[in-house]
Amino acid sequence: MRRRSMLLAAGSAALGTRLGGRAVAAGAGGDPLLDHTVPVDLDGTRYVDLSDRVGAIAPLTTGTVVVTFRTTSHNTAMTLLSASDPAEPSSNITLNLSGGALQFSVREKGAVLVNVMTRTRYDDGLRHTVAVTSGPFGTRLHAGGRTVLETARNPFFGSVPALRALTLGGNLDSDHPGGEWFCTGTVERAAIWGRVLGEAELLAQCPRPDLADLGRISTILNSDTPATWVVTGDSITHGALHTNGWRSYPEHWTERVRWELGKPKNRDFVIDSGVSGATSADLVGAFTELVAAFAPKVVSVMIGTNDIATSGLGPEVYRSHLVSLVRSVRALPGAPVPVLQSPNPVDPAKWPGRVGLSRYAQVMGEVAADLGVVFVDHYNDWLNGGSGPVPLTLLNDGLHPNERGHHRIAVKMIKELRVFEADSRVCSLRVP
Repeated sequence: MRRRSMLLAAGSAALGTRLGGRAVAAGAGGDPLLDHTVPVDLDGTRYVDLSDRVGAIAPLTTGTVVVTFRTTSHNTAMTLLSASDPAEPSSNITLNLSGGALQFSVREKGAVLVNVMTRTRYDDGLRHTVAVTSGPFGTRLHAGGRTVLETARNPFFGSVPALRALTLGGNLDSDHPGGEWFCTGTVERAAIWGRVLGEAELLAQCPRPDLADLGRISTILNSDTPATWVVTGDSITHGALHTNGWRSYPEHWTERVRWELGKPKNRDFVIDSGVSGATSADLVGAFTELVAAFAPKVVSVMIGTNDIATSGLGPEVYRSHLVSLVRSVRALPGAPVPVLQSPNPVDPAKWPGRVGLSRYAQVMGEVAADLGVVFVDHYNDWLNGGSGPVPLTLLNDGLHPNERGHHRIAVKMIKELRVFEADSRVCSLRVP
C-alpha cells in the first residue's frame, strides 16, 4: 500500500556531498532559464548543487520543470529537483519520486501549499522524462510528454520566499543541512522554463515519448473518478479450469487496482468477458455483448490461441480482426483506450499444431505499432526476449497458463501499465 505523504515524512538517509555540474544559462525568448545537460550518477549519499542559478528561478509564478532520469533502486523518497530555503525547515518546492510515484510538493515553513502524487510509478530502471507545469489552469504532472495528473492549485517557485538552494538528487533545509531524500540513479537532464510548455514541446523534450494511449491509461489510474475496465479474450482470459483454484490474471489485476491502489479506486470495476474457445472472429461478432455493453474506459484484448487452430483465421485475417477491434473500441462513447496482449507460447511437444502462434503474436505487435496501441508482449516475455525455451512450469496442459503463468501475465501487465510495486501482495506473490 502506498503512502501519499511519504516524502513529507521521510528523513535523511545519509550525509550529502555536493557535486559540481554544468547549468547553462538561458538565452532570450522561449529558451529554458536553466538547462543542466551533464548526466550525473547519484549513489544515494550526494546531490548536485545548482544554487548559483536559483536567482533566475526563484521569482517564477508559472512555468515548466523537466527532468530525464533513470533509477537504480527503490528508495522510499528520491529527489529529482528541489529548490529550498536552507535556513528554514520544510520550505521547498520539490519534484521527486515517493515509493516510485511521481510527486510534486510546495511547502512554506511546513505549510503544504500543494502536494500531488501519481499512482503510476517510475522507479523501474528505465529512462523516463517527467515534467511539472504550473499556470492559470493549475498544476499538471507529465510523463513521457503526456499529462498523467492535474490539480487546480498552482503554487510555484515564487510561492516560497527566500529560495537560496537549488539541487538535483537531494533536498536541503535547516533540519538537514547535509541533504535528505537522496536519489539513487542517473539524472541525465534538468531544465526549467519561465513559461508553460505545450504538449508538442513536452514531447520534444523526451528521448522516449510515451504513446498517447499510455498517457490516457495513466490519467485513468491516477484519477479518483471511477472507471470500468473490460478484459476480454478466450479461455486464458476467462481463467477457466487451469488456474487450479488460484486467481486468474484479470483477478490479480482487479486486486491491484481496486484494493492496492487505494480506497478511491475501489469504485473502479474490472469485468472479465473472456469466453473459453473464443477466436478473434468471435470477439468481432459479439463485440456489443462482450465489450460495448459495459461502457468501458479501457479494453484489454488477449486473443489468438484458438485462431491458429481454426480454419480461415490465418495471420492476415487475424490482423484485420484486431484492427477492427481496436477501431471499434475507440469508436465507443468516450473513446475508450484499447490494450493488446499477446497470447503466451505453448509446449511444442504437446501442441505441434500451434507452434506458429509466434506469428500471431508478431502480427498483434505490428497492429499495435501501426495504430499506436499499448502492447503487452507475453509471448516474448515468456521466452526471455524470444530466444529461450517455453517455460513449461507456467503451463497446466502445455497450452493454458497455470496459476504461476497467470501471475506472470498479471505482473507483466502491471509493469507495462506502470503500477508495479515490488512489495505489494499482488506483485510479490510467490506461487508454490
